[in-house]
Amino acid sequence: MYISINNKKAGVMMQWNELFNADQEPTEQQITEFISSPLWHDLANHLIQTYQVKPKSVYSGCSMGDGYWKGWNIKFKKSGKALCTVYPKEGYFVAMVSFSAKELDEADLLVQMCDEYTKNKYQQAKSSKLGKSISFEVTNEDIIKELAALRVRSTKKNKLQSV
Repeated sequence: MYISINNKKAGVMMQWNELFNADQEPTEQQITEFISSPLWHDLANHLIQTYQVKPKSVYSGCSMGDGYWKGWNIKFKKSGKALCTVYPKEGYFVAMVSFSAKELDEADLLVQMCDEYTKNKYQQAKSSKLGKSISFEVTNEDIIKELAALRVRSTKKNKLQSV
């Protein structure tokens, strides 16, 4: 069954998690229409073609941020490690990238080359002994491509060290 993303509830555009509940996974076309940004298409194609990854839709029931994170998200994983997770929003998308503690030095350097918005998001994110996660509205796919490349390089280093 196809649900139009233009469904309205009380005159207000419906939220992503209201359009597609846990039992109703959106199609690739529905995701693309809801995000409605060429950055999404460019980023997804880049990750798929460059790293031979297949995006996987996963439902999150997270209630943090008044349900901001609730609903279907798209994970891009390579060798079991998440390169990034995309959260569809109306007209844009948010990406989350998590860095392990071993990746933080390189992430610190890489983020210094990013725009002020991304730098601020990174600096505001809390670090722990496990690492650090940042989430931000994607306004330039080059930033997320570089952050994902860092995650892939880290995966390759770990494989070489275990051999």
